[in-house]
Amino acid sequence: MSNFSDCIKHVIAAEGGLVNDPKDPGGLTQFGISQRTYPALNIRALTLDDARAIYQRDYWTPIHGDDLPRGLDLMLLDHAVNAGPARAVRLLQQLTGCPEDGRMGPITLASLDGLDIADLITRYAEARLDYYRGLDHWRHYGIGWTRRVMRHRRAALAMIRGEFAP
Repeated sequence: MSNFSDCIKHVIAAEGGLVNDPKDPGGLTQFGISQRTYPALNIRALTLDDARAIYQRDYWTPIHGDDLPRGLDLMLLDHAVNAGPARAVRLLQQLTGCPEDGRMGPITLASLDGLDIADLITRYAEARLDYYRGLDHWRHYGIGWTRRVMRHRRAALAMIRGEFAP
C-alpha cells in the first residue's frame, strides 16, 4: 500500500508556500517546486495538487517509494526533493553496500531485506547531514536543514511504529 499521501504531507509542510529567497539557488519556489528546476512552469500559479502530482511523478516514482519500507520512503522522498532522486538513491546504496548508480532497482531493493530499518533511517539521516555540511549554503541553511532532517527522522521512526507524526 502506498505511503505517498503521508510522506508528501511531511514534505509539503517542510517546504512551505511561495518563497523567493535570494540566497536560494532554486529561485522562486512554491511548495518546494523551484523555478530553476521547472523553468517553463508558472510557479506563482502552482496549486497544491499540481505540486503533489510533480512530486509523485518526478520524485516518488524514481525512488520506487511504493516499494520501500514505511518510514524509509519518507527519508528518501525528502532527500530526493532537496538533492535529487539520484543522489537520494546513491546515499541509500552507499549505506547498504550496493553499487552506486543512483537508480532504484531490484538489487538496491533486495539489499534492504533483513535490515533494521530504524537503524538504517538513523544512519540515512546522519549521512544526509554529512552531505549538507559539505555544501556552500550550509552556513545559511544548516540550522534549518538539521531541523528538517531530524523532524523527518522522528516522523519516519513513528511510521515504522504505525503512527503518523506531524
